[in-house]
Amino acid sequence: MHSSVYFFALGHLATDWSQGAIPALLPYFITRFGLSYQEAGLLVFANVLIASVMQPLFGYYSDKVSKPWFVPLGPLICGAAISFAGFAPGYASLFLSALCCGIGSALFHPEAALMVNRISGSRKGRAMGIFSVGGNAGFAIGPLLAGFCAYRLGIHSLLVFGILNTVMALALVRCMASLRPAMARAEKEEARVLGGMERKNDWISFGKLSVLILARSLGFTLSNTFIPLLWIHVLGATEGEGTTALSILFGLGACFTYLGGVLADKIGFLKIIRLAFLSMVPAYFLLTHTENLAWAFVLLIPAALSVFMPYSPIVILGQTYLGRNAGFASGVTLGLSTTLGGMFAPLVGWAADIWGLQTALQILWVAGLVGAVVSFTLPAVKKRGMTCFKHRRFHMI
Repeated sequence: MHSSVYFFALGHLATDWSQGAIPALLPYFITRFGLSYQEAGLLVFANVLIASVMQPLFGYYSDKVSKPWFVPLGPLICGAAISFAGFAPGYASLFLSALCCGIGSALFHPEAALMVNRISGSRKGRAMGIFSVGGNAGFAIGPLLAGFCAYRLGIHSLLVFGILNTVMALALVRCMASLRPAMARAEKEEARVLGGMERKNDWISFGKLSVLILARSLGFTLSNTFIPLLWIHVLGATEGEGTTALSILFGLGACFTYLGGVLADKIGFLKIIRLAFLSMVPAYFLLTHTENLAWAFVLLIPAALSVFMPYSPIVILGQTYLGRNAGFASGVTLGLSTTLGGMFAPLVGWAADIWGLQTALQILWVAGLVGAVVSFTLPAVKKRGMTCFKHRRFHMI
């Protein structure tokens, strides 16, 4: 496993702490601009819609011709978008900022995930776990940083996202220049392992996996969007406690993401996925029914396990099922598993406006139940099939 995996993880952190800042800022924008739950949900929808549409497209393109410069460009755009939100004069400007952040995310994730796959050797679960931890850590740190900027320093201090992400983008540019030898070695090792075998696409299995991607994405994105609001408006917590709850969820998520990748290498990818979705049902059923703040904080532990532990195994399985289009699979699994559920955010917000937030969030444990059932229909893959990238033309510029 190449040491550059850690640099990609930091790039993942810089990209996703920008996305994680948007839900954490919703209470501020609701108060400042008088937004409804539905309007607040539309900001998340704007972010995830563009990412959901563009990530598979960029992933499919990366199967044809590698564009490594997408990797530093992604966090650069995301940081600039959040900085712009701090100076937004109205709702339309916030909407545009959310869209731009989605574009940055779509640029980064497929190409970065495929490159991590290529340089990770036989320890793909661990490497993808490390890479994914960067994103989860970003979603954990992002709300804290955004909340500190909005509620302590002043909303204009969101400029710090643009500054820090620019520094990270420059560091990634330097990192990319050192990857040519690693890529060459990876291609030789891939040819040796494959031994002349031709890669195939198993679209039926990938279709089943897509149901799990949607179920996990609902848990991830709806938690990211509505947990601060659940804490404040249902559990009677302060705005700071709502932001803290979100950071705890993603802090735990970083730990469970890494653990899921490591355990998947040892006991199997499908076992980790099934365990996670079986845990999602009781975790979110209890979390959306409790009105006790302390108990809600405790329930964040199984909730984080259920949403984050299957992240890396799902990505690797997707790249394996679509061996001829691993870039497209990366765009769907790595990207859409954290964005697709956001397309339901306005619908859930609309339901919350009518029936209440707790009732609207029942979709979370239902999604876990559907995912658990479908997970038992997925086929296992042989260890030899876990080297998933396709040979591509590789250009540094």
